[in-house]
Amino acid sequence: MLRLLPVVLMAFSWLAAPAFAQNTPRGSECLAMATRPPLATPVSLRRTAAKADEVSITYAGHSTYYIDTPGGVTIATDYNGVYKLDRIPDVVTMNRAHSTHYTLNPDPRIKTVLHGWGENGQPAHIHERIGDVLIRNVTTDIRRYYGDDAGGEMMKDGNSIFIFEVAGLCIGHLGHLHHKLDESHFAAIGRLDIVMVPIDGSYTMSLDGISDITKRLRASVALPMHRFMTPLSDFMQKIGRSFEIDQRTQRTLTISLGTLPKAPTVIILDGV
Repeated sequence: MLRLLPVVLMAFSWLAAPAFAQNTPRGSECLAMATRPPLATPVSLRRTAAKADEVSITYAGHSTYYIDTPGGVTIATDYNGVYKLDRIPDVVTMNRAHSTHYTLNPDPRIKTVLHGWGENGQPAHIHERIGDVLIRNVTTDIRRYYGDDAGGEMMKDGNSIFIFEVAGLCIGHLGHLHHKLDESHFAAIGRLDIVMVPIDGSYTMSLDGISDITKRLRASVALPMHRFMTPLSDFMQKIGRSFEIDQRTQRTLTISLGTLPKAPTVIILDGV
């Protein structure tokens, strides 16, 4: 009987392991994948997983995208209460560039509000698992706007790039990005499969600057946002040499790890 005890205990530990894993916070898969060579996934497995692990991304307008995860979590990026859909998101992320990218009075029914700026000048540190999605941030600096005492100086860590890790996908939202990224930023971001990119060409960055960053990130899909200043054709001309262009009449993109385009693609969803 005593000889069987180690075997019984080992079997129990195998049964308990999945439950324990579910209750243990997981690290960033996108950072881990960025540090190792990509592994080939058989086409048959990718097709099988595609339907179960689909993520829906809907363009609400300006720089707000709604991300709906397979586990039923709805996230709204750069939420300001103006650009919204017909449902209340579970999670909203905001950066502090100016009023069109955040609100201090969000709908009280929203369960989780994540600010891309810290208190008392400190950088925001976000690393939260909510349902089936891990949300984390990488801070960048922003220019001070008219009326600020500093008059055009940069505010350190005033913007956050948010990364959403769900269903094996690494989804990044660059926020109100005002400067080039250095190697420390790229290392902290890790691998991105989908990136939401501001293309106004002036309020954030020049088209040349944001195009260079988009190419450097090497995401499979680039989703333009902040589209009110620069014609989409200008961005498409800048980025088109490296990316395919896919302009759609729908507001929603449904995608999975197995259905990412083979060539880097700018997907332009309907909206303003």
